[in-house]
Amino acid sequence: MTNSTQVRHFLTLMDLDPLELKAVIARATELKRMHHAKQRHTPLEQRTLAMIFEKSSTRTRVSFEAGMAQLGGTSLFLSPRDTQLGRGEPIEDTARVLSRMVDGVMMRTFDHADLETFARHSSVPVINGLTDRCHPCQLLADMQTYAEHRGAIDGKTVTWVGDGNNMCNSYINAARQFDFDLRIACPEGFEPPPDMLALGGNRCRIVRDPQCAVDGADLVVTDTWISMGQEEDKARREQAFAQYTVDRTLLERASPDVLLLHCLPAYRGKEVTAEVLDAPDSAVWDEAENRLHAQKALLEFLLG
Repeated sequence: MTNSTQVRHFLTLMDLDPLELKAVIARATELKRMHHAKQRHTPLEQRTLAMIFEKSSTRTRVSFEAGMAQLGGTSLFLSPRDTQLGRGEPIEDTARVLSRMVDGVMMRTFDHADLETFARHSSVPVINGLTDRCHPCQLLADMQTYAEHRGAIDGKTVTWVGDGNNMCNSYINAARQFDFDLRIACPEGFEPPPDMLALGGNRCRIVRDPQCAVDGADLVVTDTWISMGQEEDKARREQAFAQYTVDRTLLERASPDVLLLHCLPAYRGKEVTAEVLDAPDSAVWDEAENRLHAQKALLEFLLG
């Protein structure tokens, strides 16, 4: 028996309704202002977040760990070497035990089904820190970044250039939740899963030619062509995506005030050029910082 129906989880963007998502993002911008003003705000005193990492991380680990500390709470970093999960303990048992000891769990893993299993057996909120299917925390930061730079995103045109990966899947969710049109530029054989595309409905469509896909776009987003676990496929992927590099010429086809986002790490000269990524007006560094603020707002919402 589980208590999961009594708590809110954040496994995908669909776990919050559009008004809740907008409230979290507005709160993130307020928390950012407070942080820059060095205003103390510790609503999560005596709260502990367990962080399970089965995939390596920079931004996810640092932002959640720093965020909990800034909110007055504590966090525990758990790798497969640190837990019985690494020795084959059932996910259900780990979830039951951990959720009796901590106030929330952030999990970064490969199989999204493992995250769902954990959440079903957890009596505390579970947050998706990235799976092979979705990366919803990054989308909170991305939506916050667009709002801060350009205002409301509803009704805008967003172009995804690259692999139909977990980030692309979360942009499909975001198109529904934030009411924008999404064009997905990817080569044959690298589309998002059919069920994800179906979820996007008439808000999402695949446009093979990246130049056509970015025409008039308000936001252009890209990501690495080789996600964690796909390193052996590097040569084939680089050949398939050779025409999908986001450079200045490509961006000139977009809206005059287009914003470029990339969740990082970035590989300059592959999915994006250094000229674009390192430009003075590049928003990717604000986007990276906003992982901290967006996740603090999410932690407040779920644990506060």
